Amino acid sequence: MAGENQTSIFEFLLWGLSERPEQQRVLFLLFLWMYVVTVAGNLLIVLAIGTDTRLHTPMYFFLASLSCADILFTSTTVPKALVNIQTQSRSISYTACLVQLYFFLTFGDMDIFLLATMAYDRYVAICHPLHYKMVMSRRRCTLLVTACWILTSLVAMTHTFLIFRLSFCSKIIPDFFCDLGPLMKVSCSDTQVNELVLLFLGGAVILIPFMLILVSYIHIVSAILRVPSAQGRRKSFSTCGSHLAVVALFFGTVIRAYLCPSSSSSNSIEEDTAAAVMYTVVTPLLNPFIYSLRNKDMKCALARFLRGKVFFSWGQ
Repeated sequence: MAGENQTSIFEFLLWGLSERPEQQRVLFLLFLWMYVVTVAGNLLIVLAIGTDTRLHTPMYFFLASLSCADILFTSTTVPKALVNIQTQSRSISYTACLVQLYFFLTFGDMDIFLLATMAYDRYVAICHPLHYKMVMSRRRCTLLVTACWILTSLVAMTHTFLIFRLSFCSKIIPDFFCDLGPLMKVSCSDTQVNELVLLFLGGAVILIPFMLILVSYIHIVSAILRVPSAQGRRKSFSTCGSHLAVVALFFGTVIRAYLCPSSSSSNSIEEDTAAAVMYTVVTPLLNPFIYSLRNKDMKCALARFLRGKVFFSWGQ
């Protein structure tokens, strides 16, 4: 109990980014640029889909949900990192750290579940096209996204509560935000329960959606290869290419960060931080480009939206 009272007034120091003064300005500008582009790009996708009735389909509904989750996911970590770099302060209060952890896990897991849901959508569209409208009705799509939010909130709540039980001997977190692994490393409590829950619950949250995506695409590829015309095969593959690129980028870095063991050496900490930057900042940054550049309908919708905005501003 004394440990918990001491922890309630604790301040952590986020020590994941470079401490060299000459690199601080470069890091600030780089993170600021990535954050602005991420928010602007994903917001454009949401607005383009919302204003174009031709894109009011399950696939684009899930894409808009993914873009919203990406904005929230990045906003959980990057603004605090920018403030710390600008003020040359690495501190974060214990309460703020737990709040950041909860929302980071919620929005990060939401990305995972939405990518699995999008794979299921493509599976139904390509393997069962005649039943697509019935299976992926508006009500079912809304239920799927709602279920994703509820599940991610419960998972995040479980991990955050288990971290709340711990007391901490060190203020220094070897990362630029509050995450499960770094927090457990600086705890002086027994973290065996946390580690087991992270292994089984965290592993399930990552690997079960990943396996569902793999199974979906095995069926999708099998169905596409049975299409007689080369043009039909290309069109079917083109609707899945963007999603597969995002899945490979996101799951590759997440699996490296959470399911591959790392030591406490400086090289390993740097590798963990690089992996964290990849899935927290770089992947949400690249998603709008991947989906818009490889998708003709999305490019046309963005062009129409931007033309409309320009015309509207001129009219004003």
